[in-house]
Amino acid sequence: MIKNAWLSEARTEFHATILAGILTKNDKGVPSNADTGSRISVALACAILDQLGVARTAAKLPGQTAGADFEDVAANFVRLCFDHLSHLRPGKFFVSKGVGIAQFEQYAHLDELEAIAKSNREIATALGSDYLIKPDIVVGRHPDSDDVINASEMLVDNKSAQLTSLRQSNGAQSILHASISCKWTLRSDRAQNARSEGLNLVRNRKGRLPHIAVITGEPMPSRIASLAMGTGDIDCVYHFALYELRQALVDQDREDTLDLLDTMIAGKRLKDISDLPLDLVT
Repeated sequence: MIKNAWLSEARTEFHATILAGILTKNDKGVPSNADTGSRISVALACAILDQLGVARTAAKLPGQTAGADFEDVAANFVRLCFDHLSHLRPGKFFVSKGVGIAQFEQYAHLDELEAIAKSNREIATALGSDYLIKPDIVVGRHPDSDDVINASEMLVDNKSAQLTSLRQSNGAQSILHASISCKWTLRSDRAQNARSEGLNLVRNRKGRLPHIAVITGEPMPSRIASLAMGTGDIDCVYHFALYELRQALVDQDREDTLDLLDTMIAGKRLKDISDLPLDLVT
């Protein structure tokens, strides 16, 4: 018997955790990520669930609770994968929730900007507060000591590399490697805040741009497209069960919707959750 690859096993465990928590079905058999007002949404969500396993029958969690639980599961998945892929991306990385971007080197200046805004109402009005972002999940990298940098040979000394943020001796803060937004479903305009967050990350950085990703459990390709289509604000949208969603479209002969999904995939705007870890270490 051929054993599955580690990442395939991690994907299966990710789904098992979701099935044990937020992905339930009500007493009418409607999955918790389906829009009960949409026949297509219910049909696709049911087909995905049939492929993933057996869900508990339970009341649907409030949106905010389901969203927070989805963030926890996604963060644990990313953390586990980063630990396992350290040979592909050396460095001291960490995965956290609820950390503001001003805690990182590229955006540390935003703390000073906020202090100025608090002291002057006119400046505060002009600046707004959209730049004060707390992504759902952040992946950061701690600066390295000179001992680590010089482990193989003498690469740095006190005569060069005095400003790089990778060097701990320069007093740099941690580097924001990735910002990940989690959207269990895409039912409202609030889902679009992932775009505005991404745009703010692009505009307000001083240094390298972090990866900007979105993870979703939305079963409707048209709603996924509202976030995935286009370029610039978000690197890519990652679906929690892309293979199962595509198979559902094939089985239900939804050719137009399948074409939309394949367009997003071919255009590198939509990938599976299992693609995320390897994309993050590039």
